[in-house]
Amino acid sequence: MRILVGTSGFSYDHWTGIFYPDNIKKNQWLGYYTEFFPTVELNVTFYRLPKKETFKKWYNEVPGDFVFALKGSRFITHIKRIKEVEDSVRIFKEQTRGLGRKLEVILWQLPPQMKVDLDRFSRFIKSLRIIKNRHAFEFRHKTWFCDEVYRILKDYNHALCIADSPDWKTPLVVTADWFYLRFHGGSELYASEYSKQELKGWAEKIKGWKRDGYIYFNNDYQGFAVKNGIELIELLT
Repeated sequence: MRILVGTSGFSYDHWTGIFYPDNIKKNQWLGYYTEFFPTVELNVTFYRLPKKETFKKWYNEVPGDFVFALKGSRFITHIKRIKEVEDSVRIFKEQTRGLGRKLEVILWQLPPQMKVDLDRFSRFIKSLRIIKNRHAFEFRHKTWFCDEVYRILKDYNHALCIADSPDWKTPLVVTADWFYLRFHGGSELYASEYSKQELKGWAEKIKGWKRDGYIYFNNDYQGFAVKNGIELIELLT
């Protein structure tokens, strides 16, 4: 059982002095980050795809056993709304190839206004078969939380992203032999800290799942993500 804990992104100016020492440069941040965390979720790929050379650079800046998770392109999920995206999926795969074996998971976040569409979702799932990574899905509309969707995810061993947020809650349903968990902030979105007691409760749930997992803290404000991530690692050790 391998459970990896990290943060959603690492390049935050407001972490300087809180997490990153004042005397290191931005191009040293990722290397410093890897001294504390074994994984990171990169959200930049949701907004735009960096150059291929950037992915190769990241690959070379981290230890051999470090793991990347990438957020899928919003062009695919929010503009195309996962419809007729075969070419876009292929481009995403080619552009991110530089991460090599250190890329393990792709997170696909669907729009909050998008209701469940089983046929479209099934076609999208099939288009992802060219990307030989694990795939997790973060749904923002409640209609997606149904047995039919869970069945599709289970058939492909894809994970329902379990998201904790003050604005929406995800059912604690594990659909694969691994799990994907995101912490967006307990009381205020992206801007609140989880208490030690809250993290202890989550640690018990996580241990009870008895499977590999990826956990990312997205409450980046004031470095809460870093603090909570380190605390959860200690609780799971």
